Amino acid sequence: MTTTVPTSDGDLRVHLAAPYPSISGAPPWPGVVVVHDAFGMTEDARAITDRFAAEGFLAIAPDLYTRGGFARCVRTVFRQLSTGSGQAFEDVEAARRALADREDCTGKVGVVGFCMGGGFALLAAPRGFDAAAPYYGQVPHDRSVLDGACPVVASFGGKDRALRGAADLLESHLTELGVPHDVEEYPDAGHGFANKLKVGPFGPLLRVAGIGYDREADEDAWRRVLSFFAEHLGPEGERG
Repeated sequence: MTTTVPTSDGDLRVHLAAPYPSISGAPPWPGVVVVHDAFGMTEDARAITDRFAAEGFLAIAPDLYTRGGFARCVRTVFRQLSTGSGQAFEDVEAARRALADREDCTGKVGVVGFCMGGGFALLAAPRGFDAAAPYYGQVPHDRSVLDGACPVVASFGGKDRALRGAADLLESHLTELGVPHDVEEYPDAGHGFANKLKVGPFGPLLRVAGIGYDREADEDAWRRVLSFFAEHLGPEGERG
């Protein structure tokens, strides 16, 4: 469902999805913040959030374009991602806090993001989350910005021309920082392999450019993320 959470700059639109107790058991549940890609709050972003809920997580997706829509906000949000600060990071934190404060949440919250959102998920790893799952997000060259990061499970596509070497760089950063991690690069997948975006006639062109959905890579990455989150966010239980 669409609702709002308060921030220092007004209400933030979010898509919120809760597990079915008949399937996932009674609350409280661990939480997951889902950070959308550059296309914004698409049907795909909502579907991924709902998918986490179906797996037993209280899931929330903040709309980082709340204050003006795609055309007005996309450049601003990317700029904030490049500097590591700004309202978008406050929005991600507001979403985390909104979950952690709920009585039906265990208080443990993970973050997952795709493309642009993957960059936010990675940079948010040292900022109060209990586990992070960046998908094909930009990796900072300065590893110090990841100091104190929570455990990270990251996924990249080997045919992603824009992020060549990113998986190895992140693996090196996390190893040197002593952060528990699982970094995987899928050699036959490209950028956006876990996103079912409606691209219409541009589909073949994007595939040539190494961009597009890959079911095999998506399902394996999903399995890894769920296993990693189960380990680091824990099962349902008492608030700790």
